[in-house]
Amino acid sequence: MCGIVGCILDKTAAPTILKSIRKLEYRGYDSVGIATVTDTINLKKGIGKIDEVDNEIHLDDIDGKVGIAHVRWATHGNPTEDNAHPHNDCNNKISVVHNGIIENYKQLKDELISEGHMFKSETDTEVIPHLLEKYLDEGKSFLEAMQSTVKRLKGSYSIAAISTEEPDKIVGARNESPLIIGVSDHGNYLASDVPAILNETNQIIYLEDKEIIQLTKDKVEVMDYELNIVPKEITTITWDPEMAEKGGYDHFMIKEIYEEPQVIKDTLSEADKVHEIVKKFKKFDRIYFVACGTSYHASLVGEYLIESQIGIPTEVILASEFEYFQKTLDDHTLVIFLTQSGETADTIKALKIAKQKSETLAIVNVVGSSITREADHVIYTRAGPEISVAATKTYISQLVCIYLLVGYLGENQEILTKLEEVPEYAEELLDSEQQIEQIAKKYKDSKDFFYIGRGFNYPTALEGALKLKEITYIHGEGYPAGELKHGPLALIDKNIPVVGILPPGSSYMKTYNNLEEIRARGADMIILGANNDAMIFDIEDKILFDPDIDEILAPLLYIIALQLLAYFISVEKGIDPDKPKNLAKSVTVE
Repeated sequence: MCGIVGCILDKTAAPTILKSIRKLEYRGYDSVGIATVTDTINLKKGIGKIDEVDNEIHLDDIDGKVGIAHVRWATHGNPTEDNAHPHNDCNNKISVVHNGIIENYKQLKDELISEGHMFKSETDTEVIPHLLEKYLDEGKSFLEAMQSTVKRLKGSYSIAAISTEEPDKIVGARNESPLIIGVSDHGNYLASDVPAILNETNQIIYLEDKEIIQLTKDKVEVMDYELNIVPKEITTITWDPEMAEKGGYDHFMIKEIYEEPQVIKDTLSEADKVHEIVKKFKKFDRIYFVACGTSYHASLVGEYLIESQIGIPTEVILASEFEYFQKTLDDHTLVIFLTQSGETADTIKALKIAKQKSETLAIVNVVGSSITREADHVIYTRAGPEISVAATKTYISQLVCIYLLVGYLGENQEILTKLEEVPEYAEELLDSEQQIEQIAKKYKDSKDFFYIGRGFNYPTALEGALKLKEITYIHGEGYPAGELKHGPLALIDKNIPVVGILPPGSSYMKTYNNLEEIRARGADMIILGANNDAMIFDIEDKILFDPDIDEILAPLLYIIALQLLAYFISVEKGIDPDKPKNLAKSVTVE
């Protein structure tokens, strides 16, 4: 996920572009760049967050009334100045910014190189300015060149381009990646998202897939791929600018929870790459997962899946404790490292130890991070930047990668097929928001919670309790359901609600019997189970799921309900869930 801005104004564009692109830094912060057009392409770009780059090269000090900008969340190529957008053609007459993934870029790049085009970056994006150059050289207009270019592209993209050939225009296109237009009396705009331009205009045109745009200062044209004009309505946005950064949501956390169905889809697009990695593996006698915090809980799901579905002995080790296990490493051990940032210090140290004897795999959200440079193999999650401190969508994307890995490692087509249904299930679950909010209101003043689950869903209990602690400051503990009678049951009474994770499957009856023990002691229960489960019909507080979501698939979906529960309790208590006390989003600590 990256951010795009462009505008055509009656004044110098760069100061407005810089102000606008700052509003999209939540979409990426690996690098930033601005290009304007006069009689030449004027380009400034650098690595790092916007303030860091601006302090060094003064991004707003560029001539020109027409310009484009980009903040990058790296997907193809490490965060370097050459890989930063915008990207130009061979003769620096065209400049392009792009969000998305061009799936056939390697074939296009090879073709263009054979025709004499010179590439400077590792990105998929750079094929776009060279294709535009190719078609302009054939005598086509800038708009026609864009038309010919997008017809060659496979994948997702939102594109904005400028050219010295027609310096009074921006042309662009959208397919499966967001792009909107802003209309005003003093010029026209485009952007990945409304927050970028809301300070300039609240008159917005939403683009659909496979639409091309041409902007001048006084005119907006939206066309299909055959350049037929597509009539568009202008929408008046009523959010204030701060609210717009959150897409109309009250907090980033709830916005990011609602992004989870799309994050699941995006991460599933890594399936072929996961398969290729698995085919390179040798035979392993043992697997270790190494992680911290939320990533540790995702790893626990991986342990249950691998041991139950494949039969390889597996163990999860906290990164800070890994050095005490190093004598058990050998060349028949696979060590898997989970880290959202790829910069967690304990995890990096553990990876360096593991590499000395064992094969290593990293599951990471940040391209080009330290972990990705050290590991033998890398699987990228596709969660995009996560602004709220409490991990939500990054946890889901880690789980998707683990399920893909298990599916291919165990040649389990059933798991791989079931994964395809998960985004739809996730969307259906989010429709239960109001019901979960009512449960949150009922229990917001509780001082303690217990979360219980068995097997695959014990890690979900741990992660649900962690979310509660992080953003509500209520004490919560996750337990294997069968362990309650070995001590914790002494604490159960009517003042401590118990969250029971009860999906269909082989562990159902044992977990149900544990819940009956709890009910006999007068505790309130919040049950997560199947919507056709007659056994829990008389339980007042329940969150229901499609019955096809069995215990194996449940970790991917039941946790979403627990994220929502924690979120709404936090809001009811008047706490900002995005900024919990004593915690921070950091690239070195998870």
